[in-house]
Amino acid sequence: MGATAVFFDLDDTLLWDERSVKESFRATCDTAAAKTGIDPEALEAAVRREARALYESYDTYAFTAMIGINPFEALWGQFTVGEQPEFRLMAQIVPGYQKESWQRGLQALGIDDEELAQQLAEQFGAERRARPHVYEETFQVLKELKGRYKLLLLTNGCPGLQQEKLDSVPELAPYFDEIVISGSFGKGKPDKRIFEHALSRLNISPQDAVMVGDKLSTDIIGGLSAGLKTVWINRNDRSKHSNIEPDYEIKHLSELHGILESI
Repeated sequence: MGATAVFFDLDDTLLWDERSVKESFRATCDTAAAKTGIDPEALEAAVRREARALYESYDTYAFTAMIGINPFEALWGQFTVGEQPEFRLMAQIVPGYQKESWQRGLQALGIDDEELAQQLAEQFGAERRARPHVYEETFQVLKELKGRYKLLLLTNGCPGLQQEKLDSVPELAPYFDEIVISGSFGKGKPDKRIFEHALSRLNISPQDAVMVGDKLSTDIIGGLSAGLKTVWINRNDRSKHSNIEPDYEIKHLSELHGILESI
């Protein structure tokens, strides 16, 4: 018997999060450039660098890494939802983190302007919320699979932030029989326990499911460890840089049909 269920990752598999973040940085850094004359690309690089370093300095870092929340999500997230106490701490940390990331980025380019840093921090959040990009093939593929397979969304992240992403594209969630968010479950991909939990939600065995995602280090290795067939969506010809070997590699979600029929 072939696969009866397909698990999908969310960010950069169905939603084009990388584009949303890039455009938000561009718009915000252009504002800074207009006010100060600095190079917007240099500012983006500086803020990304400073945000990552600052994010990793917090006591919450190990938790957020385990759940799968990256520094640039924290640049616009609020973290007001989630049962774990670390989310309460994140909610207290992020307003300062967001401002300080931009302030340090500006300072790296010789601009010391706390008021501007606060303005840019607020603008980045607004820009990101205004840019919920979806890959052009997402809805067509989900429409074709719906009814033929059980569909489950398996995403890492803060439950509030991931729900906000889903709410920004309200057509997406109804395609799925189940939605599993790492911040709600308490473990993130690649921990095989979240895959086992997802399987239990559909009452199926590992050999019945296929995991589709863009990250070898979470989606693919986690799916493999849990006994699922795995499909790596590699739209931009990225090299593996690892010994993780997905069962299948595709460049476009429409290629899933042939794979599912062959399993």
